[in-house]
Amino acid sequence: MRYVYESLRYLYKMSLAVSLRRALLVLLTGAIFILTVLYWNQGVTKAQAYNEALERPHSHHDASGFPIPVEKSWTYKCENDRCMRVGHHGKSTKRVSFISCSMTCGDVNIWPHPTQKFLLSSQTHSFSVEDVQLHVDTAHREVRKQLQQAFDWFLKDLRQIQRLDYVGSSSEPTVSESSSKSRHHADLEPAATLFGATFGVKKVGDLTSVQVKISVLKSGDLNFSLDNDETYQLSTQTEGHRLQVEITANSYFGARHGLSTLQQLIWFDDEDHLLHTYANSKVKDAPKFRYRGLMLDTSRHFFSVESIKRTIVGMGLAKMNRFHWHLTDAQSFPYISRYYPELAEHGAYSESETYSEQDVREVAEFAKIYGVQVIPEIDAPAHAGNGWDWGPKRGMGELAMCINQQPWSFYCGEPPCGQLNPKNNYTYLILQRLYEELLQHSGPTDFFHLGGDEVNLDCWAQYFNDTDLRGLWCDFMLQAMVRLKLANNGVAPKHVAVWSSALTNTKCLPNSQFTVQVWGGSTWQENYDLLDNGYNVIFSHVDAWYLDCGFGSWRATGDAACAPYRTWQNVYKHRPWERMRLDKKRKKQVLGGEVCMWTEQVDENQLDNRLWPRTAALAERLWTDPSDDHDMDIVPPDVFRRISLFRNRLVELGIRAEALFPKYCAQNPGECI
Repeated sequence: MRYVYESLRYLYKMSLAVSLRRALLVLLTGAIFILTVLYWNQGVTKAQAYNEALERPHSHHDASGFPIPVEKSWTYKCENDRCMRVGHHGKSTKRVSFISCSMTCGDVNIWPHPTQKFLLSSQTHSFSVEDVQLHVDTAHREVRKQLQQAFDWFLKDLRQIQRLDYVGSSSEPTVSESSSKSRHHADLEPAATLFGATFGVKKVGDLTSVQVKISVLKSGDLNFSLDNDETYQLSTQTEGHRLQVEITANSYFGARHGLSTLQQLIWFDDEDHLLHTYANSKVKDAPKFRYRGLMLDTSRHFFSVESIKRTIVGMGLAKMNRFHWHLTDAQSFPYISRYYPELAEHGAYSESETYSEQDVREVAEFAKIYGVQVIPEIDAPAHAGNGWDWGPKRGMGELAMCINQQPWSFYCGEPPCGQLNPKNNYTYLILQRLYEELLQHSGPTDFFHLGGDEVNLDCWAQYFNDTDLRGLWCDFMLQAMVRLKLANNGVAPKHVAVWSSALTNTKCLPNSQFTVQVWGGSTWQENYDLLDNGYNVIFSHVDAWYLDCGFGSWRATGDAACAPYRTWQNVYKHRPWERMRLDKKRKKQVLGGEVCMWTEQVDENQLDNRLWPRTAALAERLWTDPSDDHDMDIVPPDVFRRISLFRNRLVELGIRAEALFPKYCAQNPGECI
């Protein structure tokens, strides 16, 4: 029995061992299968995530963006200068993308339209951004450095357009003294996985190199002036598998505009996933107006430095040259002054909603890369609120009056009220220090803005009822001018701007020094009076170039909004110098124009689509000023097509520009107009 028992026990152990081995084998097989599936899915997930990232345009300063779909089901052919959409259901014929058809069909797709001459070949070539090289020809060392920095950002834009991804690269290009290939080759990985190629393998186009030569022939000046020579010439020529690009200008500013035009002669084709450009081209160009501006109010709402930079990128591409930074107002004083930080301590919305000296300097330096001057404005004497309510604590007396006074409608245009004290010398000293700081940050200039708008004489009348109140405003502006001169090392800027008002027609400000920014209606008498009184003017007419209009009232009582909405067509069609029938002398007094974005109802979430592409409409009006042979309310079909393509370019760069019409209209040009 014991033997039988031992035998059974032995058999039981053997069967248990076999069962355990089988179970372990099954578990091991299952684990291997699960790990294989997980590994495979992990690779798929990674590829999918990477592909989605590549489908999304990388903003200069914003990781988010809009998807740019690949439209493989359609091909386009050019008929009568229009791209006709047809189905593409096979591979028997090569598909032509919408952008490639648009760039080779009809009029030149440069915005603003060139003013002098242009010639583009019908033949195109493909290449990758990694093939682009720079050579700078100038006798001016600082101009060379500035051009190399501008070229770095040009390459960054091209990488974004080509949808290449960054791996371990810095957020911004660095300046290199050498004229070399694209600066970040080691950090760049092309979007090869999206196209079925081996990851990290460069896409190859028709061209082996694109050699960009930029020549600045005359001026070595990098300081902004209304006398800057902004003309340029651009030519491209194919030699074998090389494309030779030459940009020639008399100044850095003209060369920078040439680079913006070159960027618009390049597009991304989703058929071969390469950049394309013309085999041969010639462009000769110059602006019609010297001042082409955009004003942004950063007091009613705070805007990050990144959003301001993004705005400047769009301005540079559209060849605009003046960013008017309405830095402070009654609602907030976000600038932290070196000398008087109390202004921000009492006036900013919060500690995080402020601009440091470094912020202003950084914006100004960035703007110069795109050929844009930053013009900071401390509005005075009106539009001064809680930021100025600390004088008595510092033994400086009352710096401002009527602060938060009620009923506000008696003492200011909108709440909260506040107006600087024109009889306190400390007020002028503070302004002088502020001007000094801002000039140091933004650089030497022949143009400065003092504000001066919407002074409420009833506010001052409470304190100075025995004084000529109109004369008091004149005295204030003249004293501010004196302080500006002191802040600018004893030299008064050639053009000192003030906003138009009933007070600017008192003739108390010398027309040889003061320029008036006219914000009222285009039919108001002040337009004619200011010109007749000899003032240079910048037009910002509320009925055409105020981009904040048309969104309803933001208050329960009082006038708080302008209407209707200013469409891009309204902006584009506005030609006040023609409507006013100005003679040659009066037209010369028009320095240019500026769109204004007041931000009572705008914050960072709406900024891009409130500005773009309507601001681009102003850019072409002031650069090209095309003649108007059509009805006052009709924009030529060609303009629709070109501004639509320019809007798409902005979106490629991460600027969330407003849609112009249904996508069907873009795919079927001419049908919706």
